[in-house]
Amino acid sequence: MIRVLGAMLNPLVRKDGMRVRTDEMGHVFRALTIAGSDSGGGAGIQADLKTMHQFGVYGMSVVTALTAQNTTGVHGVMEASPEFVAAQLQAVIHDLGVDAMKTGMLANEAIIATVADVLSTATATVARPLVIDPVMVAKGGTKLMDDSAIATLRERLLPMAALITPNAPETGVLVGASVSSWDSVHLAAARLAQWGAGVVVVKGGHLDLDVAHAEGWRLPAAAHQRVAVDTVYAQGTFTHFLTPRVNSVNTHGTGCTFSAAITALLASGTPVLDAIAQAKAFIYDAIVRARGWDVGHGHGPTDHSTPIPVAMSGVMAGGSYYYDGRNWTRVD
Repeated sequence: MIRVLGAMLNPLVRKDGMRVRTDEMGHVFRALTIAGSDSGGGAGIQADLKTMHQFGVYGMSVVTALTAQNTTGVHGVMEASPEFVAAQLQAVIHDLGVDAMKTGMLANEAIIATVADVLSTATATVARPLVIDPVMVAKGGTKLMDDSAIATLRERLLPMAALITPNAPETGVLVGASVSSWDSVHLAAARLAQWGAGVVVVKGGHLDLDVAHAEGWRLPAAAHQRVAVDTVYAQGTFTHFLTPRVNSVNTHGTGCTFSAAITALLASGTPVLDAIAQAKAFIYDAIVRARGWDVGHGHGPTDHSTPIPVAMSGVMAGGSYYYDGRNWTRVD
């Protein structure tokens, strides 16, 4: 079945400049990022706050670490103390409030345990969606989480997560097995869900697998046959979101941007599968728009000023959907 869904407009398509959005009662939608700082501006809290702003959500931050970072790599890291992470988090929760939150670089076991402790005692906040982007390795290869922290993240934070967004290498680290084949993606996603994550999104950017033919997906005739497939597992069902692969070195911060977009959409009440689809379209467009940029000499950033794409409302669990840069098409 091939059905074009791009005409199904959603009121989240922004037409009001950069105004922060509210609900009908005047409540300002707000999202929190708990992550590290990227001095190069392409990832971390900088990417998160730019993305939240672009989606019309008021963004807040808890800084877990400072990095001396640019497009060629991470040249230094200064971690915040667990006590100061807790102080930041409590300051935001007790005054501003949170509609949705995400974690990025958490750096070490003590910070992860601190975040889990604060969230477990802030009962009103725990009810808000938590998106975990398990940042472990920078684009240039620098480790951003020590080995002792991984078990703590899995045991303490994962059960709190409404959604987790690992790439294939991160998924493999979390489950303790290689994730390099189509079957292993699905097995690992199901295992992460068994450990407590409500929804698992295994991002497909690191997996250049020729699965469209094997799955029987009927891509549009003009579609690029090399696709990036994000695999979503929720309540026993797999849903797939596809985009063409983009030939670009400017992909720094894509995971941060994707998870921040999901968080912003969840903060404003968007259903989770719809949020994943729109975030997937947004990061695809952001990569396309930045592929000719000359920012830095390594892995450059994406374009966080990318217009918010037309939303696909009413995503059906179990479906497979293809985004061509303009419209969504169901292809299963």
